[in-house]
Amino acid sequence: MRMYDIIEKKRYGKELEAEEINFFINGYCSDNIPDYQASALLMAIFLKEMNERETSLLTEAMAKSGDMVDLSEIEGFKVDKHSTGGVGDKTTLIIGPICAACGIPVAKMSGRGLGHTGGTIDKLESIPGFKTDISNKEFIDNVREIGVSVVGQTGNLAPADKKLYALRDVTATVDNISLIASSIMSKKIASGADGIVLDVKTGSGAFMKTVEKSKKLAELMVKTGNKIGRKTVAIVTDMDVPLGNAIGNSLEVIEAIEVLKGKGPEDLKELSFELAAKMLEVSGLGHRELCIKKVEDAVNNGKALLKFRNMVERQGGNAMVIDQYNLFESSPFIYQYKSKRGGYIKDMRTDALGAASMVLGAGRQTKESTIDYSAGILLNKKKGMKVERDEVIATLYSSDMKKIKEAEDIINKNITFSAYPVQKRPLILAQVN
Repeated sequence: MRMYDIIEKKRYGKELEAEEINFFINGYCSDNIPDYQASALLMAIFLKEMNERETSLLTEAMAKSGDMVDLSEIEGFKVDKHSTGGVGDKTTLIIGPICAACGIPVAKMSGRGLGHTGGTIDKLESIPGFKTDISNKEFIDNVREIGVSVVGQTGNLAPADKKLYALRDVTATVDNISLIASSIMSKKIASGADGIVLDVKTGSGAFMKTVEKSKKLAELMVKTGNKIGRKTVAIVTDMDVPLGNAIGNSLEVIEAIEVLKGKGPEDLKELSFELAAKMLEVSGLGHRELCIKKVEDAVNNGKALLKFRNMVERQGGNAMVIDQYNLFESSPFIYQYKSKRGGYIKDMRTDALGAASMVLGAGRQTKESTIDYSAGILLNKKKGMKVERDEVIATLYSSDMKKIKEAEDIINKNITFSAYPVQKRPLILAQVN
């Protein structure tokens, strides 16, 4: 078998066979296929596209290119949740403990943030002492004994995806639905869960900007997961507005804790409860209405918060932060961003708010960047809300006043007002089963 023939076949838009896809993935991972030939195939796929069968074959080959996590020691139906990335998305911190409280084990591997999107691991590491790099035995034992554990992704999980993504990034082949779907799903398949719930974001703060494209991606990922033997469902959710009011690591953890205490912003509660109910439903615990009731009960009776406390303690964190928020790192500089005029907030671009938070120190521009866990933005007002002149729209936190000025400039360029009420779209835009 020759790589030249595979490239030529896809260049003419023909369907690739399993043997050809496996030859490509295995050869590229073992450095037997050079970057220039891999780039040529990626461009052919980008231009001629892959069908559903090819996408599932590519996903499976990428998943098997490295470690396949074995969760068989954990009893019960294991369900994973994945978000395609957004601003203020801290749902994992909420749904993991909720599901554990409902008897559904959650063994989750999460990533770090990069660019304007936040990462679950960074958020958890803002808790003093919390460890996300525990051994596999500790990870499994924690899930078996308390029902939930969230750790960083292993270095050898779907290595084909890491190599291919780096190549796609420099060859203008990122924005292809089959390549995006296989990139996401290969890591989820390799993570070992029996079921997968996908939260596909759409809007200015998401990678997919339109509902149509986001729904198409959700449908392909659901079909791919089901073909490979994982029970998979998805919802498409709005990311034209940040989720919740907090953007930044410790700020988001505090907000997640508030939801587990039965408080917190309504949009964050709505999406977290819906995702948790989906996970229960996929696990076979009943229809949606019953699962929503179980989720609400787990929060109202305090069992979900207890599971969060258990997880923090088991992974070395100081669980006293749950009741004493002042134990988190604090920012020396706090600035109130005030409205320049009265009216309604017509738009406040979500990606710009993410970028502003990153500038404040809450995110990283490169993988080597250092995180300031206390930095971030607390939104006092959001898109569609009425404001008066000089009313506080957002509170900015940072260790550097120069960074606050830079973040303020970003917000100034990306906020617009209207004299009339602004229509907001629903948080949950589509369901894909």
